[in-house]
Amino acid sequence: MSDRINSSDFSTTGVPASSLGLVLQRGGEELILEKALDRFTVRLTADFPPQQLSQVSWAIWRWSIPQAQLELFTIAPNQLETAMSRSRADQNVVFASHIYKLKDNPGTFVYLNDQITIQFANSVNNAKIDTIATSFNLVQEKPVLGLPNAFVFLVSKQATENPIKIANQLQKIPEVLAAEPNILVQTERHYKPRDPLYSQQWYLNHNGGKELAAASHISVEKAWDVTRGLRSVIVAVVDDSFDLNHPDFQGSGKIVAPRDLKENDFLPLPNEKEASHGTACAGIALAEENGTGIAGVAPGCALMPIRSTGFLDDESIENIFNWAIDKGASVISCSWGASAVYFPLSLRQRAAITRAATKGRNGKGCVILFAAGNANRPVNGTVNEKNWPKNILNGDTDWLSGFAIHPDVIAVAASTSLNKKAAYSNWGVNISVCAPSNNAPPGISFQETGFVYTQPAIASALPGLGMFTTDQLGAVGYDAGDFTSNFGGTSSATPVVAGVAALVLSANPDLTAQQVKRILEETADKIVDPDPDPQLGLRAGTYDGSGHCQWFGYGKVNAARAVQAAQQLDVTVSSAKRQVQGANSNPVEISDNDQRGIKSGIAIAETSLVKDIQVTLNITHDFLGDLEIYLIAPGNQQVLLQSRTLGRRTSLQTTYTMRSYPALKQFLSLPTKGNWQLWLIDYAPQDIGRLNTWELVISY
Repeated sequence: MSDRINSSDFSTTGVPASSLGLVLQRGGEELILEKALDRFTVRLTADFPPQQLSQVSWAIWRWSIPQAQLELFTIAPNQLETAMSRSRADQNVVFASHIYKLKDNPGTFVYLNDQITIQFANSVNNAKIDTIATSFNLVQEKPVLGLPNAFVFLVSKQATENPIKIANQLQKIPEVLAAEPNILVQTERHYKPRDPLYSQQWYLNHNGGKELAAASHISVEKAWDVTRGLRSVIVAVVDDSFDLNHPDFQGSGKIVAPRDLKENDFLPLPNEKEASHGTACAGIALAEENGTGIAGVAPGCALMPIRSTGFLDDESIENIFNWAIDKGASVISCSWGASAVYFPLSLRQRAAITRAATKGRNGKGCVILFAAGNANRPVNGTVNEKNWPKNILNGDTDWLSGFAIHPDVIAVAASTSLNKKAAYSNWGVNISVCAPSNNAPPGISFQETGFVYTQPAIASALPGLGMFTTDQLGAVGYDAGDFTSNFGGTSSATPVVAGVAALVLSANPDLTAQQVKRILEETADKIVDPDPDPQLGLRAGTYDGSGHCQWFGYGKVNAARAVQAAQQLDVTVSSAKRQVQGANSNPVEISDNDQRGIKSGIAIAETSLVKDIQVTLNITHDFLGDLEIYLIAPGNQQVLLQSRTLGRRTSLQTTYTMRSYPALKQFLSLPTKGNWQLWLIDYAPQDIGRLNTWELVISY
């Protein structure tokens, strides 16, 4: 049922008296309000001494809202109206106002200011505007930049009704396109998921605490204000196994193209004895925001779980990356490396990674990440080794991780909750960025003829929190239960960066893999660790003239800054020289208050890939604010072109382009051929309309 009120119920003022103050005009929609029964605000005279606020007799003063010059008082619900009457009678009170709550959102309080924004029809002249304003005791304050014939008005002392009631009366005047009271709603720090264990995921966002240095997280909440990820951005996590029955991997379209290369099937599930390293990695990057468990860095993106064979032969590496390319992976996260001190890649292995990084994503390239490793050794360099058990390593020893030094790979090191180097984290000139992880040295082992040799210990205990993530369900896994609190290593840092890369591509899908890498590096936080390494005594926690640090790469990933940079980078392909154009001029009546909506199609016969797209609409409707409008590609991928923000406008003749409406970039590199559809949904009763014509121009 619609929250908008039927016009047949309106009095001569436009709104029934019982609802006059309970409907909030907002962005072309009408939100239902409820009165808060235990609080109200007053504005006091300028000469009222603030120190006497706690001494007033009609209620209990709680706090000030300085920007609106309001004071908030609380009272028992059965005494609210009496207290407000007493406050209004006080000579020190300019006015008193109820406080409201948004219906079905009881935690959001709405406070009234003394401003109303009014947008008039273009034909309304200044004289008529003055007449309307005077009739409601409004005083024009200033124009609204960017909105034609729109102004901010002040509610004068002579007004007998509050701004909500006045706005609702103005809304029914033919000369008024929109009228909104200026309300105050308390700021939410940034988007936080509902998942109950989210507070334990310090690496995403935190406000300090034990063993938590300032800004040792990745600032993901600010990034989530922009995007929490798109299902069209698929992250392939390559690992030992995945508990796909875990609640945090459930959701429509969450799992895409699972593959088990070890068992040669399509269910990469763990056996009863596995800890399931892949389950923990996938949770960090992608755990679904579903009100249970945790949230991944990119909870809205899709997961492609690929179980490796456990061996790094050429064919296994080719199979991994070929599967990821062929099934549409955007990001490939690899929290593993060769169990060897010195491991250069073969020609085929190098070629498989290069192909994915340059040919994946329809030529834009897959973003490929590898863990730097957990030996506290260079990814490419020499260390004078000593104190190894049985002298398995002794003297100058060359170390090489062929995967981490591949030029198309983002090599990820680990920092701690204290913004220090994780003691075990590998390092060197090839490190791209770092990300938060634990600080318990996981060690490295080499198996030789049945014996396992472990490197010299770093320390028995080092400060730093572990990573909280998904675990295999039940008693098996790292901990008894469905989550583990001490996952770590560069294994956990890598899916953090993979998740950030997925958010970057969600914000700007047409970035190349190299552009994503550059964004991650250029927006990283330059954390510094001046202390010597506790095992080798090296100092490499500062940055050289190029901005690179051997321990941290170009710094610790910052999701907020990376997503912002992705939004601002316009890389729409400008080389598109050919166009195909289609139009549908058959008028279609838009079903009133029908969430199934109506669809109109344009068939495109050209076989190519989208490089640019624009959509032109001609719609008439009694109340365009009722409508949502989507464009649907032949493969059923859809983009919201127009939300319910058009208000009382009755005619829409406009063109949406990639430059003016970046969401259309989600169609880049999709096939042009097939039936493109416009989908219009009317969400409220009473007002009706028609899609007159629409046109589609695709550059390829």
